Amino acid sequence: MKQDSNPEPMFQTAVIAGVGLIGGSLALGLRQRRMVGRVIGYDASPEALQEALALGVIDEARASMGEWLRDADLVVLAAPVKALVTLARELAPFLGAHTVVTDVGSVKAGIALELESLGVRQFVPGHPMAGSERGGVANASAALLENAVWVLTPTETTPLTALSRVRRMVEALGAAPVVMPPDAHDTLVATISHLPYLASLALTHMVARDERLSLLAAGGFRDLTRVASGDPRMSRDMVVENRGALREAIGRFVRQLEHLAETLDQPEELLAAATEGKRTRDSLPVVKRSLLPPKFDLVVATPDRPNQLGIITNALGLAGVNIKDIEVLSVREQGGALRLGLETPDDVTWAGELLRELGYETRGRG
Repeated sequence: MKQDSNPEPMFQTAVIAGVGLIGGSLALGLRQRRMVGRVIGYDASPEALQEALALGVIDEARASMGEWLRDADLVVLAAPVKALVTLARELAPFLGAHTVVTDVGSVKAGIALELESLGVRQFVPGHPMAGSERGGVANASAALLENAVWVLTPTETTPLTALSRVRRMVEALGAAPVVMPPDAHDTLVATISHLPYLASLALTHMVARDERLSLLAAGGFRDLTRVASGDPRMSRDMVVENRGALREAIGRFVRQLEHLAETLDQPEELLAAATEGKRTRDSLPVVKRSLLPPKFDLVVATPDRPNQLGIITNALGLAGVNIKDIEVLSVREQGGALRLGLETPDDVTWAGELLRELGYETRGRG
């Protein structure tokens, strides 16, 4: 029996309320994978809507709420975390009973309670753990959500059918859904996302107050403080929204620092702590926890010459090697290193041979 080459989309009409980086990336993912009949963008900024239309991110733009929302099969609240509750209150009176609603906010307990109080029963709180220092719909990309952990935090009133539909959408976008309660999400994110942001601020403030430090701030410092380059207002709103869980995380962090300070006079204990830290850091990639398809690493030493990334990726692309992930490990005047995440051990072997023939030093990494 011949299969339908144009299967029925998962959603006929999807509304992206907030056409920024994440909302735009989600819209592009839905469109590129033909998971939606049409995408309507809603945003308070006419400029953002016009840009989204011009870039082909959305099919139609709306600048005000109205009865048109009742036809939506999916509504995604993609505003900054501080604006989510206000946006939800504006949308709620116009939602159809069948409309599945989700959001992309980085703090979940507050928005979950708000939607429940508004009587929105088809709500599945969500948090795609992806982003970029560059915001706005101009930087949106469907690839941004691929291989990302996407946390779904249903409440006791979330229908299983709604959760199932959103979970299937997340999987179809190439992300990995993880389900947990809203409070548990906020506690975990306070430690692995919001606390590192405050720590990076503290370190950058130390440098700002002593110009000599900036002269020595090399790759390691830049890597550790990268998140301080994010949008200051949005980052501020994110951590303030989760301040209860974040204060607890800060307390645990301070106790860890105090303990490490004590080990400075106990070299063997400090070595044990360093060994544990290395073991933990080396096991951090999500692939080690089987949440995402496994990737295998190839580290490539790169000289300080123009277009090295282009040469490497083009050579592997022509050879049919699929690069799933790229990370710049270090950059120095004499050169640097790239980590390439590949699909199979054979890809690592084959890519290593190709690049060595081109004069690069390579090393496989499990």
